[in-house]
Amino acid sequence: MSRASKLTLAGTSLFAVGTVIMVHFQQKMEKQAMHQGVVRDMEQQRIKKERQLDFDLQKALEEEYKRGQTVRETTDESPPKSLPDR
Repeated sequence: MSRASKLTLAGTSLFAVGTVIMVHFQQKMEKQAMHQGVVRDMEQQRIKKERQLDFDLQKALEEEYKRGQTVRETTDESPPKSLPDR
């Protein structure tokens, strides 16, 4: 084998090995990024559920308070009475 063919073989082999290593690490980084995205999505869903439960609880409390209050409709259209001046 000539020197040029040995250098060409070595160069292409190094390029191929480098490409395989680079692709391996790139895939590993993408997998970690996707995992972090899944974790972030799960956290957002948990927060959304908590907020929905808080909202439902507040709505139930509001309904309970409204049931406990007596509200009368007035038919008197006169303006409210003001306090006397001193």
